[in-house]
Amino acid sequence: MTDAPRRTALDATHRALGATMTDFAGWDMPLRYSSERDEHVAVRTRAGLFDLSHMGEITVTGPQAADLLDYALVGNIGGVKTGRARYTMICEEKGGILDDLIVYRLADQEYMVVANASNAQVVLDALTARAGGFDAAIRDDRDAYALLAVQGPESPGILKKLTDADLDGLKYYAGLPGTVAGVQALIARTGYTGEDGFELFVRPADAVALWEALTEAGKDAGLVPCGLSCRDTLRLEAGMPLYGHELTTATTPFDAGLGRVVKFEKTTNGGDFVGRDALAEAAERAETRPPRKLVGLIAQGRRVPRAGYPVVTADGTVIGEVTSGAPSPTLGKPIAIAYVDAAYATAGTEGVCVDIRGSHEPYEVTALPFYKRQK
Repeated sequence: MTDAPRRTALDATHRALGATMTDFAGWDMPLRYSSERDEHVAVRTRAGLFDLSHMGEITVTGPQAADLLDYALVGNIGGVKTGRARYTMICEEKGGILDDLIVYRLADQEYMVVANASNAQVVLDALTARAGGFDAAIRDDRDAYALLAVQGPESPGILKKLTDADLDGLKYYAGLPGTVAGVQALIARTGYTGEDGFELFVRPADAVALWEALTEAGKDAGLVPCGLSCRDTLRLEAGMPLYGHELTTATTPFDAGLGRVVKFEKTTNGGDFVGRDALAEAAERAETRPPRKLVGLIAQGRRVPRAGYPVVTADGTVIGEVTSGAPSPTLGKPIAIAYVDAAYATAGTEGVCVDIRGSHEPYEVTALPFYKRQK
């Protein structure tokens, strides 16, 4: 037995590129290759290449695969058309979030559930526990895939050099099988950066060849390898939640302002799904008496907030807590996402500060996201 972190199929490539590596959810992953700010700016203005092979893929097949997923998850998965994907969540019976997911419908009776690396086993176990009575099979495919992502405004042009798949016709949150640089892939128009881009699911044995082909194809477009550090600042600017920060078992989708992903009007299973009653109560509470709301905070100074820092009024009364914070390369100042008391959640509310090691730093309350790309 060993506690050594797992390595992706691209591990040697990352090290050859001089990446700073870090243990993330039990995986040895690239944190950055050079400057995380430069990598961030490259994705916003040109393109970045990511290794996301730590994500957890779970395949669900069978005549009642849709019924099982409708029961196990909060979304209307049976309504997803073949070739499309849906952002959803898996919750506890009491409504707490176990993980946020993307579910791809690969065929009439075949789905791929993509979980966060830190929760992949939890999601697999929960799906397996909830599968009783359904004519469906669950398969752990975490070792069957490597996942590469090309993100940024130049990403369509880069990928078009390597595939004849219909990228122009590929909608956001859709996927299609195709060949990229001679490698069989599921080409998905998804991402976690706030930019246009693609995620490519391939066999681990094909990962290095595909990385090298994408690097060559993107050379003139300014493509750079990118690590987890800039992925975090990109998603933060785009207002995208991170499990363990904005989303936890102590929060419901409605607490996080993501109640739209919960579909009470399902027609399968008599409308029943795990957590339904608790989530109905959470929906009413969020509408009538929300204790706290998720907001954006923009610094008026230069000090950077971090997760766990208290949000306070000028007199020091605690009114919330930062869940994520970092310098924003796009805005040129520190930003944060925080849960704050509902009375202080309106954009433009004055007198809100973050307690940074005893100093009350002033912040502007704003609606999320901080950044939205131009279509």
